[in-house]
Amino acid sequence: MAATDQKGNRIKDIEPAVDDGELTRFQWTILYLLAREDGCSEYGLGIKRALEAYYGEEVNHGRLYPNLDQLVEMGYVEKEQLDKRTNLYQLTDEGKDLLRADAARCKRIADGLGGER
Repeated sequence: MAATDQKGNRIKDIEPAVDDGELTRFQWTILYLLAREDGCSEYGLGIKRALEAYYGEEVNHGRLYPNLDQLVEMGYVEKEQLDKRTNLYQLTDEGKDLLRADAARCKRIADGLGGER
């Protein structure tokens, strides 16, 4: 049975998800960290450290780099090889548009919640 709101509307029908190509929560977190203005390093190791600070636990390379590669394949992140060991990762315009759409969706949901409690 689908979840419903107080009016009986199916929750999934209230606000469609952003068409993100089935991103995982971990991948969304990577995108949001790359978008931060406070200096998340765009190098793989810097992204790893930012994720570890966010999650409060170690993030292994075997989890990080396949997810970064998938975001590159999806067109949300651009990868530039700086040397044999270092890659630079940046949001593409498509990645920025995806985050803007998600932020707008979240704002609409928050606006629908009404005043403070």
